[in-house]
Formats: sequence, C-alpha cells, structure tokens
Amino acid sequence: MKKQTKTAETGQSNRAEVLVQALPYIQRFQGKTIVVKYGGNAMINGILKAAVIQDVILMSCIGIRTVLVHGGGPEIDAMLKKTGKESRFVHGLRYTDGETMEVVQMVLCGKVNKDITGLIQKAGGKAIGLCGIDGAMLKAVRKTDEDYGLVGEVEDVDASLLQSILDSGVIPVISSVAFGVGIDNGKPLNVNADTAAAKIAAALSAEKLVLMTDVPGILRDVHDPASLIKTVTRTELDALKKEKVINKGMIPKVDCCALALDGGVKKAHIIDGRQPHALLVELFTDEGVGTMLTNVV
Repeated sequence: MKKQTKTAETGQSNRAEVLVQALPYIQRFQGKTIVVKYGGNAMINGILKAAVIQDVILMSCIGIRTVLVHGGGPEIDAMLKKTGKESRFVHGLRYTDGETMEVVQMVLCGKVNKDITGLIQKAGGKAIGLCGIDGAMLKAVRKTDEDYGLVGEVEDVDASLLQSILDSGVIPVISSVAFGVGIDNGKPLNVNADTAAAKIAAALSAEKLVLMTDVPGILRDVHDPASLIKTVTRTELDALKKEKVINKGMIPKVDCCALALDGGVKKAHIIDGRQPHALLVELFTDEGVGTMLTNVV
C-alpha cells in the first residue's frame, strides 16, 4: 500500500511540475497572437486531429489569440480522383485549371474548413470558418513565372476582420483560397497554405508562426531524428542551405518561416505534427519538440 501511495504521489508531483514549467510561458503568451499552420498527418489521423483541436482550444482558453490556417491536399486528391480528374503538380505546386479550382474551393472552403470548425465547437471551443475570399482577406495575383493555372501569390492581407474575430475570443479557421486581383479580379485563386499562414502572421504582428509538418524539424542528418537542430537564427539559414542541411521539401517550409520573421513575427517553429500534443510541448515546455527559428542572435 505504501508503494502504491508513493507511486501516486510521484505521479501527482510530475503532473504539478509540468504545470509549473508551463506557467511562465502561459504568462508570456497571454494576449499575444499565435498563427498555426495545420497540415500533414495531423489532419488525417483521428487521434492526432483530436489532440490538435484540444491544443488549440486550450491555447484560446488561456488567453492566446489563436489563428488556425489549414491545407487539405489529400482531401483534394481524393475528390479529384472521384471526379476522374488526375492531380498534376508543377514544381511542387498543384496545377489548378478551372475544374480543379472548383474542387479546391469546394473541398477547402467547404468540407475541410467546416469539419475543423465543427470539431472545435464540439470540443467546447468557439470558432468561425473563413477563406481568403471572405472580406477579401487574402488578396493574390496569379503566379506568372510558369503556367500553374489559377495559382496565386498572396500580395496583401487585410487583417481587420481577423482582429475583430480575435478580439471577440473566437478562433478563426482559415482555408487557403484567395481573392484574385489584377487580371483575375474577383476570381478565387489557389494559394500555398504555408505562405498564407506566414503572410497572415506578419499582418497580425504575431508572436509566433507554427508550422505543423510530418518531420521532426530541421535535421542535420535526415536519417537521424537525434540530429534535430533545436534553434536556428535567421542569419544561419543561408549557410545551412549551402551545406545542404536544408534541402528538398524543407526549403519551402524554411522560406515561409523566413518570410514571417522578415515581416516582423518574433519566432517561427517547425514541429512534428505526428506527435500528439506537439503544439503544447513546443510552446509550453523548456525542451520543446521541434526547431525554433528566430531573428535574435
């Protein structure tokens, strides 16, 4: 009996220590804005999805102004397959003709966006689903360096609608379809969700941008998870690219983080969304779980 009591006391002490360790981070981020890009396996796996929803609600409950930007590539692929249309990519970007754009808009702005919003509501949070067309929040021009179809580059973010929503204590859930300007005035344009999240974070003068991915973070050796680089400064990024430490699929992730930092966001994080509650561990513990990028030397 004494052994069981001691074990129980140790468990209680460990749980209390976790909360005590989180306290200074909670105090630091209260009232601040954090933009989370939600994607990868965490959007597909039911257990991981539930954990992300809990994390986001907890962040909101303790006074963090939380914005959730999501992708939905697998869902778009599945719907295109059902319609008999083949997915096509140009330099990693989905080629988006008129028919594909209709599917992208239907899946991202409709099903995926409302599913996430509904899950937050069901779990006790308060959320509103939006896309970049609402209030012309994300204005984009068509990419012209190559033929990508109706793929845009976010040129301007009108943060006023988001500020009003955040002021009311509601979590904005944003899909990456933008309001076209220029030759595509008023048309929907498909934009990269990571880049959209970075631009939104900069427009909101966010404290942090967090990219949830399917990798642990920046690794010195992609085959060794233990080689995770915990902290990288903005000035070190070019050197890491030259050394090929940052290459292939990590380059666009890092470039989005750099875009956010250059836009005034204080810190950016690349974390492994395959780990349950990775968001909370990265934000509220000393050791963290991914790579933190910062302008501070």
